[in-house]
Amino acid sequence: MSKRRKSQRAADTTGKREKVRDVFVPRPFEGLADEPEWIALRELVPAASAPLRLAPDLVEEYGDREVLLATVLPMAAPAMTKPDGRVFVGLQRHQQSGDISRDLAEALLCALRTEPGGQVTVPPLPGPGPRLQDVLVDGPLDITLHDGFEFWLDPGAADDPTVQASLERANAAIYPTVRLSAARAAYWCQVPEKAHVRWVLPDDEDAALDALARLSAAGTLTLGEQTKFAGMFRAHGRLVPVWDLPEDTPAGEWEQPVADFAKRYAEALADPTPLDATARRARHGLLGRQLTLR
Repeated sequence: MSKRRKSQRAADTTGKREKVRDVFVPRPFEGLADEPEWIALRELVPAASAPLRLAPDLVEEYGDREVLLATVLPMAAPAMTKPDGRVFVGLQRHQQSGDISRDLAEALLCALRTEPGGQVTVPPLPGPGPRLQDVLVDGPLDITLHDGFEFWLDPGAADDPTVQASLERANAAIYPTVRLSAARAAYWCQVPEKAHVRWVLPDDEDAALDALARLSAAGTLTLGEQTKFAGMFRAHGRLVPVWDLPEDTPAGEWEQPVADFAKRYAEALADPTPLDATARRARHGLLGRQLTLR
């Protein structure tokens, strides 16, 4: 083969790889029963886990392995496998392609193919293949929030001073977070000198934005006195409003205000009338305070 043809073939191959990499799926968790919670664990929650169930064909091939979804794994690993056969999949890591669901499914499959206790190797770009929706039995996530990352470790592992030091560094990055029962995928968190409630709305972005605009126009967008609607961001095809709160008020005291807001939001969402001029101006203002997370 001539140098020119080799060069052209290499360029064509590179172009194909780039084309695959550039494919972007705006709602990677679409179709999963707990889509808002998947988004929350990906973007909002520092330390949490949830068991996952393998699809029947994978159980037939690999056995009924215990699989745990973790917000973060050591060194931001995509997956790891324990000597007893348990598999951990990390949710918060740099996506390899434009489809987070495909990346996570590939990490899970690579872990299942790895000998228990072995080092899991995940390809830099997975290419076409099964997604989370194909490899799991879908259902609500049974989420456990953790104060630290000790759930990573096998018994006795923390006795190693190096492991203990690494664990302490990881734990130092965790900020207090509480899952609120007043609304699905709503979380209270406390960061230095500030507290927030952040809620992943389950609805279509345009409909959700209209509902928030109606509430803004009516002056009912806050969670009560001493609270402030800080803005919102877009994450994986859903809106996430954020409220600033007094830092010294415990998380549990925000259950009722969030429940009351959720009721107002549901009523505004169900309103079929067109936005009036005040609400349209409010909508425009909300758009100006929106940040997109990809």
